[in-house]
Amino acid sequence: MKAFRSISAEGFLIFVHMHNQPIGVFDSGYGGLTVLRELHASLPGYDFIYLGDNARAPYGPKDFETVYEYSLQAVKWLFDKGCPLVILACNTASAKALRTIQQEDLPQIGEEKRVLGVIRPTAEIIGNYSHSGHVGILGTQGTINSDSYRIETNKFFPEVKLTQQVCKEWVDLVEKNKTGTEEAEQIVQADLQTLISKDNEIDTILLGCTHYPLLLPVIRKFIDKDIKVVTQGKIVAESLKHYLQRHPDMDKRITKERILEFYSTGNVGDFEAHASLFFGKEITAKFTIL
Repeated sequence: MKAFRSISAEGFLIFVHMHNQPIGVFDSGYGGLTVLRELHASLPGYDFIYLGDNARAPYGPKDFETVYEYSLQAVKWLFDKGCPLVILACNTASAKALRTIQQEDLPQIGEEKRVLGVIRPTAEIIGNYSHSGHVGILGTQGTINSDSYRIETNKFFPEVKLTQQVCKEWVDLVEKNKTGTEEAEQIVQADLQTLISKDNEIDTILLGCTHYPLLLPVIRKFIDKDIKVVTQGKIVAESLKHYLQRHPDMDKRITKERILEFYSTGNVGDFEAHASLFFGKEITAKFTIL
């Protein structure tokens, strides 16, 4: 809680307390921690609160209505915690729930609140990475089926050819800490071969799931060294910095006490153990129910 000094009419020094107003970061599980890591590195003085809905993960195979319902619950929970701004650091939630939340729910919840995703910032610049104009997207079933990357990228780079590949088992490999196994190599190699077979001119691959950066060493083994592999964390962090510069009123509302809080709807011990892999350092989490 932040305290401001003030002088009363009688001349006494008093303290006025204001609840922290952190930036909320939400993901269905652990993957969003890779985004939070970059957000925290880019905006180290800001307060953040992270919520992982581990009890109901993964979101990728779930239908649109379920993902929307769960994501809205998470957004409301973060608003109740004082967050004026929430980042859906989950590609599936960004694809299936963000637009509805922005257009239908925020006007009722409070127009001073904001919810942003990870797909739009990536789509705005992904074409700049490719020389050939051929980009591959790796993602969950939900993200790829939504076709959100093609829709958004076409607004900024209509000339770019996008080829998408569902990676059904990648999230499971990461969450079960199997990234360095022979099983992981076989699964990743097969999916990459399928992607490249669809378009052998691909020179840029976007990891369209926040879990996938943990498989980067494996991915590199099975693609040409000249193919760029793009992760989202730094892109989203840079986009958020620019957003706050363009919206100084929002920037002023966010408290800057260097506070980091972590919550999970699942087993806290498991969350803390995985968090060190995704966030890069050990954390302490709290349990919550949505």
